[in-house]
Amino acid sequence: MQRFDGRTIVLTGVGREGQVGEVVARAFAEQGATLTLVGRDPDEVHQRALALRAAGHTVHAEQCDLSDPDQVTTLARTVADRHGGRVHALINVAGGFAMSGPVADSDITVWRRQLDINLTTAYLATRAFLPMLRPTRGAIVYFAAAAALPGEKIAGMSAYVAAKSGVVVLTRAVAEEEREAGVRANAIAPTAIRTAANLGAMSPKTRYVEREAVARTALFLCSDDASAVTGQILRLS
Repeated sequence: MQRFDGRTIVLTGVGREGQVGEVVARAFAEQGATLTLVGRDPDEVHQRALALRAAGHTVHAEQCDLSDPDQVTTLARTVADRHGGRVHALINVAGGFAMSGPVADSDITVWRRQLDINLTTAYLATRAFLPMLRPTRGAIVYFAAAAALPGEKIAGMSAYVAAKSGVVVLTRAVAEEEREAGVRANAIAPTAIRTAANLGAMSPKTRYVEREAVARTALFLCSDDASAVTGQILRLS
């Protein structure tokens, strides 16, 4: 596994204990990266940062509503000032799942919320951090979902799948637009991940993707070994 010493990584959606962002952050920290963890809840993101600092890692924590353009602009300015305008990777973990039910019976509030937390967050973070990724020829990792890929069953969750389908399109657009600048963009599209939230909400018979497998995939996509990989959607199951 490649070390990330001297590299600055921004991870969004690092909050509650037991979620995927916690393990992805730990994986990068253990490989020597300097981390900025971003979360909506200030107490949660600071707790995740404190745990990593206690293990000897260099970690910063920032509270931000990533669906708010002004807050994201302020976040990017803070990170740029701290790291000299250079970031080596942006990992867009922020998101969430909710059933929206049949389209005919669905609630526009759920639809808008799913688009905001899964797609708008990734779009705004990408737009804000691209100027810092270009000097390092850095990498962006998005979190799509297996449900957004062809042939998957999506009844009852159109809002979530529409948002994650948008993430797939965003990934491919950024990969194409930033190719000349050397910035790579790829997405991880897992089935259900073994998180605390999923364990509490899903069937005991659910086949899970382990959080550690997701973290290893993110490490690879941000590494020099993936220097020729861009515009790809990696399904994990």
